[in-house]
Amino acid sequence: MKIVVDAMGGDFGPEVTVAGAVSASREFQLEVLLVGAEAIIREEFERIDHSHAKISIVDAAESIGMSEGILSFRRKKRSSILVGTQLVKNKEADAFVSTGNTGAVVYISKKVLGALEGVDRPALSLLVPTLNGLTLLTDVGANVNCSAQHLEQFAHMGRIFMQSVMGIADPRIALMSIGEESTKGNDVTREAYEILSKSSLNFIGNIEGRDIYSGKADVIVSDGFTGNVALKTSEGMIDTLEKIARNEIMRNIFAKVGYLLLKRHLKKIYRRVDYSEYGGAHLLGINGVCIIGHGRSNPVAVKNAVRLARDYVAGQVQAKIEKEMAGFRKALHGVRA
Repeated sequence: MKIVVDAMGGDFGPEVTVAGAVSASREFQLEVLLVGAEAIIREEFERIDHSHAKISIVDAAESIGMSEGILSFRRKKRSSILVGTQLVKNKEADAFVSTGNTGAVVYISKKVLGALEGVDRPALSLLVPTLNGLTLLTDVGANVNCSAQHLEQFAHMGRIFMQSVMGIADPRIALMSIGEESTKGNDVTREAYEILSKSSLNFIGNIEGRDIYSGKADVIVSDGFTGNVALKTSEGMIDTLEKIARNEIMRNIFAKVGYLLLKRHLKKIYRRVDYSEYGGAHLLGINGVCIIGHGRSNPVAVKNAVRLARDYVAGQVQAKIEKEMAGFRKALHGVRA
């Protein structure tokens, strides 16, 4: 298996991506292709311990910054993102991993790899920790405006993912809304509720933002705008609570003693909500495997993003989604005919 890593991606670039790629290659015993400015990558590669890692470097003269827009995506013909996705398209690699500009990765992946038959819009899908394990939140940013039919497709792709990757036989599907009642939400969510209720999915109804981490559902379907706001709000709340707790602990000796006694357990809790442990989001529905990591990813997050890509390829999730969505589209045409 060969996994492509965008070495120029993220807020910290090669300093983080190269270390994460080396760790992934060593731990998961696979080949990693680092794409980006060869001289910079090689300098970082030689600086760290890369023993027992199988790494190749593919030169890409340009990179796309985290704040650049669509004109840059189109203009830069040798960007690390474009070169990396082309390697997947040409079957020279099995998956592409990037912690770079999300908009650029989504746009270029759709343009180079294309969408699967039966998929109108690929969905950025992220595993989030819950009280009972992990839940797939989809979409978290690829599609700001969605139709009810798009949400239906997200639900089907999410079900296949949770079956194939997480081993859940009949995933519970929920729809993100502003209330549990079927009448709540905007026109799109109400229409989606009706469609999902009549589908073959294990649809359990609407779910509110407060229940994202409750474990009530295995897949939570949302448009990309709502999903992204919910995700970023959660990240901000976790960071804020951590800072508040640290400030309170430092105020008196009894709190410091309590912290020392609980330190080991608190570390376990933090690991459960730490984004770096989950690697990144899957771009479900494109004709290839693409994992998009957090811009602030550290080497551990990059390593785990590569692990996600490996699991996705090993589970043959791509072929299963392709087969399911092609059948879904045929069935839908039959009903409308």
